Amino acid sequence: MASNKHSTPNPGVFDLLILLSDLPNSRYPTQPYRALTAIVLAGFAFLICLATTSPLAAPPERGHSEFAPTSLPEQARAKRNSNDSFARGRILISPRAGLPASALANILKEYDGKARKIGQSNLYIVDLPEYTEEGVMARLTHHPHLKLVELDHYTQPASVPNDPMYGDQWHLPKISAPPAWNLSQGTGVIIAILDSGANSQHQDLADQLVPGWNIWDNNSDTTDLTGHGTRVAGAAAASSNNGMGIAGVAGNSKIMPVRITEPTVGGAYESTITQGLIYAADHGARVANVSFRNVMGSSAKREAAQYMKNKNGLVIVSAGNDGADMGYMDTTTMIVVSATDQNDLKTIFSNYGSYVDLAAPGKDILTTDMDGSYSSRSGTSYSSPITAGITALMMAANPNLSNLDIEALLFSTAVDLGDPGKDVYYGRGRVDAAMAVQAALTALPRMDTESPTVSITEPLGGATVAGLVPVDIEAADNVGVVRAEISVNNTVVAVDTSTPYAFTWDSSSAPNGTVNLVAHVFDAAGNQSSSSVEVNVDNQVKQPSPLTDTTPPVIHIVNPVTGNVSGSVTISVDAEDNEGASGITQAIYIDGSLVATGNGSTLAFNWNTRSKKIAKGAHTIHAVAKDAAGNSSSTSVNVNVIK
Repeated sequence: MASNKHSTPNPGVFDLLILLSDLPNSRYPTQPYRALTAIVLAGFAFLICLATTSPLAAPPERGHSEFAPTSLPEQARAKRNSNDSFARGRILISPRAGLPASALANILKEYDGKARKIGQSNLYIVDLPEYTEEGVMARLTHHPHLKLVELDHYTQPASVPNDPMYGDQWHLPKISAPPAWNLSQGTGVIIAILDSGANSQHQDLADQLVPGWNIWDNNSDTTDLTGHGTRVAGAAAASSNNGMGIAGVAGNSKIMPVRITEPTVGGAYESTITQGLIYAADHGARVANVSFRNVMGSSAKREAAQYMKNKNGLVIVSAGNDGADMGYMDTTTMIVVSATDQNDLKTIFSNYGSYVDLAAPGKDILTTDMDGSYSSRSGTSYSSPITAGITALMMAANPNLSNLDIEALLFSTAVDLGDPGKDVYYGRGRVDAAMAVQAALTALPRMDTESPTVSITEPLGGATVAGLVPVDIEAADNVGVVRAEISVNNTVVAVDTSTPYAFTWDSSSAPNGTVNLVAHVFDAAGNQSSSSVEVNVDNQVKQPSPLTDTTPPVIHIVNPVTGNVSGSVTISVDAEDNEGASGITQAIYIDGSLVATGNGSTLAFNWNTRSKKIAKGAHTIHAVAKDAAGNSSSTSVNVNVIK
């Protein structure tokens, strides 16, 4: 990656994208707070000990209308405490509706089982002689009159982590994070934090970080120099249930710090944000968070966000803290989040507008801080990483879902606030982690069979063209177009993966006369469609050199460059020759296998590295160009496929 080192700009010289300040609300010195927390926890522990020494209530007789207690008998409790994964001496069953009570009793009698009904449900706890539960379950699993038979599995109380400051994180129960953690904690998902870096020595972040990159200085030093990045990172994925500090929303996810800011004020350029998004997409991040102003207002950043979206990732950004409708264009490339308070009301500082997709807590958010302590902060800078954390929980809960599936479920499970439906203050609503994760866990990947539509708007059919020709298309799809290609006389000459789809065609590569220009578009499910026009090519033909041509063409692999690649990779090759482009033929090879050929100055190929046939790791892309006289040249790049 090219160097991006900059000197600090003078005010007014450059459009430095400085984030609006997040407001410190209160400081939390670590050691005194821990001491107080220890006293409180000790008190609770004493009360719990008193409660657990009381005699267990006798279970009501079978058929009693009250909810039967599910407390473990003494021996089962001992087994639970020795890390058994299920309770000894009982199972859970549900008989088919209409099964007589006597018939159920006869079924269980063979195993000395006694059933206790659970409330008004059709579920029963069946008490059995100790250590017979697995054998009984195996025999009853396929019983024709029982529709459910399960071991009584034991689960850790992951819904309330042991982080001592968890009680001060009001936003976690507000978004229903505790029940979500019973289903997912974000394991295996990387969240890229595009910001000022992160404090790698912080006790709640040290184990969370994976290597990132300093875009500003073009090196691997992601030390946080202003503190904002550390605070944002903690809100998303501070280590949870580790007995220290706070809990992040996705406490088992990993954090990739990508420093996009200059070292003093903490501002960033569009270029550093854009490069940061592309870096994150190419290095395995599934989620990227950008807590800066005007992220959605830049075409470059929207395109970079679309790049990550094309890699099966999602980009979450803050709405900004101007307290106004900034009039940004609505975009599908990123998810824009406004801020709410403890009462589910939009905060006074949060921006709003039609571009807002979701809302999330953003006031008095307790998080990690730069000096190793904790502080309470406010701003949409925290609404977006909270949403990014929920997104990671969903991705970990069901890795089979695409990013588009995750996005749709994140929207549909939000708690509708304000005006019914999508509105300018809350978008589709305030995020709900439990609903979102549950929806993701049970969802099946959407089966999309509808093909996109496409038309070539420029040039028009019958037009006479010469030299470099602008080619524009209009494309639409029920879910989304992910790629568009232009081909001339059966040679793919260009591939575009972000809107607006726009191409330049070197018509000098084609012979004069009628040429068939075709646009192909593809959606994420592989559905495709095409549109074509015939145009008349009329270029001045270069006369052949009277001397024997011994000069080979010059060939370049424009994309990709050496480094990591993932998902759908556009391979773009171009060549030029002293005798003109019309006599050039090109070929692209991957690991020695021919994948594409064509005539003219450009050749493109879409390489799907998600295919099971493509191995993770090193691959070589090789391109060859030959002119009409038979002179040839070649070039190669080495790439690393990550999955």
